[in-house]
Amino acid sequence: MRWSQLYVPTLREDPADADAASHRLLVRAGFVRQLMAGHYSLLPLAVRVRSKVVAVVREELDGIGAQEWVLPALHPAEIWRRSGRWEVMGEEMFRLTDRRGADLALGMTHEEIFTTLAQELSSYRQLPQLWYQFQTKFRDEPRPKGGLLRVREFTMKDSYSFDLDRAGLDRSFDLHHAAYTRIFARLGIPAIPVQASSGSMGGSASVEFMSPTPAGEDLVVHCPACGYAANVEKAGSALPAVADGPALAAPERFDTPDARTIEELARLHGVPAEQQIKTLVHVADGAPLLVLLRGDHALVEQKLLDATGARAVRPADADEIEALLGARPGSLGAVGVTGVTVLADHALAGRTAMATGANEDGVHLRGVDVARDVAVTRWADLREVRAGEPCADCGAPLEVVRTVEVGHVFKLGRKYTEALDVTVLGPDGAAVRPEMGSYGIGIERAIAAIVEAHHDAKGIVWPVAVAPFEVALVPIGRLDERAAAAVEELYAALRAERLDVLLDDRDERPGVKFADIELVGIPYRITVGPRGLADGLVEVTVRATGETAHVPLAAAAAHVAALVRAATG
Repeated sequence: MRWSQLYVPTLREDPADADAASHRLLVRAGFVRQLMAGHYSLLPLAVRVRSKVVAVVREELDGIGAQEWVLPALHPAEIWRRSGRWEVMGEEMFRLTDRRGADLALGMTHEEIFTTLAQELSSYRQLPQLWYQFQTKFRDEPRPKGGLLRVREFTMKDSYSFDLDRAGLDRSFDLHHAAYTRIFARLGIPAIPVQASSGSMGGSASVEFMSPTPAGEDLVVHCPACGYAANVEKAGSALPAVADGPALAAPERFDTPDARTIEELARLHGVPAEQQIKTLVHVADGAPLLVLLRGDHALVEQKLLDATGARAVRPADADEIEALLGARPGSLGAVGVTGVTVLADHALAGRTAMATGANEDGVHLRGVDVARDVAVTRWADLREVRAGEPCADCGAPLEVVRTVEVGHVFKLGRKYTEALDVTVLGPDGAAVRPEMGSYGIGIERAIAAIVEAHHDAKGIVWPVAVAPFEVALVPIGRLDERAAAAVEELYAALRAERLDVLLDDRDERPGVKFADIELVGIPYRITVGPRGLADGLVEVTVRATGETAHVPLAAAAAHVAALVRAATG
């Protein structure tokens, strides 16, 4: 390809609304343009990168025996209603009605649709089945941001496994987990596999692959000593013991008209946050719920969802709280409360001499013995783990890393095969419901994650395996007819080596050409100038290191081809 024929609208200034490095550089280097919030056009350079990312993913999926499909993006509501997710997905699902009045949705994911196709399976001899596709997904994100990191329309590689039993599901899950590890290594994405919540997907287990980046919105708890890693929605830690004061015979009231927060009660009345009970009121599937945490701990909403098993949980509003407990937020507690589900975090177990609201505005209780004074319905892990807390596995201090999810693998079990009535005949002739897994990678987000991990002050530094072009051939200075012919011969030799080569034939100064090539991120640059040609030499520069070598013109194509082969394995 010649640059004069290629559309690469590079910008000299960063876009004003770009905060993530990948957003800034993909726009500035001419890879993407925004149509509207959360929707991006992929320009020719991005399409080249995307095709290479897809090729890596496809090769690894084919390698574990998966078969590629293409399914519709527009779905009938009825299938989603049968799985129970028409309501669960809420406002993130794009919904519409056709001219006949039928309810439809733009697919967020394809568990239901692939499961309907699995209804044609009839015998255990047809299992296992591994099916995958590359398909556009639509999600009405409330706050699309970060360029390609969080969008409303994107390509997902979603794959699904159907197995006869749990052992088969475990094997399919492990095959995908290993394939994902290879995929991210080949793409140059640093990815940490972490324990995660299954959320609206359901199922028994899930693992997220998280890539560290300051632009990420997900927090991962990681132990550098033993390797433990979990999404903050799932993570736990070993809390140091807290020494409680002497127990009182019964809770004692004290006036707190000036204290409506944990911090104010600590500052104005000398009650440390770790000796307070924080009482939150939520509504789970329409029913009120009291949530109890240590005063210095934060609630993780997903942990609450997982603990309750509810389809939807939301904070109660002030009027609902007053109707339930007789007080406004700031003086709430669970002492003496009956007839309401009380969910308490494990950190409160066995605690005494605690302080909490008295369910009377401006009044608190002290000397609370949790086991004696609070009717806890169920104990659960509800709190957010913080950096520096001891690892539950080895005791070393934990780190909290900001990340972006680049892949997710789920053990769904029989959730969807039961909802959509999929059975096969087992070895004994009896009907068996297959066990199902689901596995996803966002293609455009993967592109952004690569840039997040591989860039510098000059621009993008693409790994060779996914670069839009592997080498840029750059003639500079005034070349006579013989020199111009040498450039064309080298261009042909590079193509003969089956390299993706971009010949920068623009009538621009060398500095402009070099800056654009560095911004775009092409891994290798061959510079051909009259001074070097006089000695039969060209310059080969490595984008990642800036190192330059002088190579004989006749050997340049083979030299760069060897570099590319070494970088791509």
